[in-house]
Amino acid sequence: MTETRENQIKRLKMRSMRRGIKEMDILLSAYADANLEAMESDKLELYDQLLHENDQDLYQWVTGQIPAPGLYSKLLSEIAETHQ
Repeated sequence: MTETRENQIKRLKMRSMRRGIKEMDILLSAYADANLEAMESDKLELYDQLLHENDQDLYQWVTGQIPAPGLYSKLLSEIAETHQ
């Protein structure tokens, strides 16, 4: 059974706010609330992939401590810009 867009967005919002690191909860839930509804399906899939990454890595990528993988670099820049 295919997941509806509405359910996918709800799931991604929940996963965005239930991370292992409080800072990532804050960053990702704010980004998700502001952007997921307007995202194209391919970008939603990329965001879904991103949420499977380790929180330690995500935090370092978003804060610029280490370079983000090319696949996620634009998306992570958008997430970082949300909080500047």
